[in-house]
Amino acid sequence: MAPEEELYAAALAARARAYAPHSNFAVGCAIRSASGAIHVGANVENQSYPEGWCAETSAIAQMIMAGEREILEVCVVADLDPPITPCGGCRQRLAEFAGPSTLVHAGDLGGPRASWTMAELLPAAFRLEEG
Repeated sequence: MAPEEELYAAALAARARAYAPHSNFAVGCAIRSASGAIHVGANVENQSYPEGWCAETSAIAQMIMAGEREILEVCVVADLDPPITPCGGCRQRLAEFAGPSTLVHAGDLGGPRASWTMAELLPAAFRLEEG
């Protein structure tokens, strides 16, 4: 199985656990960290919109709780054509732990559909350090 297909399968399984009673729009995310481990997350909505969590935020939290700090690859899955990319806030959250060349894959229910680098998705990521 190709690395992006492995991430896709993990993101699809995470999507099945999403809590989206308000939007009915379930999203799953899988992150491969520097150790090679895969960390997953799903969106978790709240009646006090927009106080919910995006799938990417949940996956990042899982990675942090596992003691990791570096994202090597990401896959986001939702039932949408064309497939979704991370929202602006999640692009910045991912950039906190990923490099400009980190791949972000997007898939729908049929499989992975497109890929971008973090630099393509967020060309001017906010960074406190220079460079």
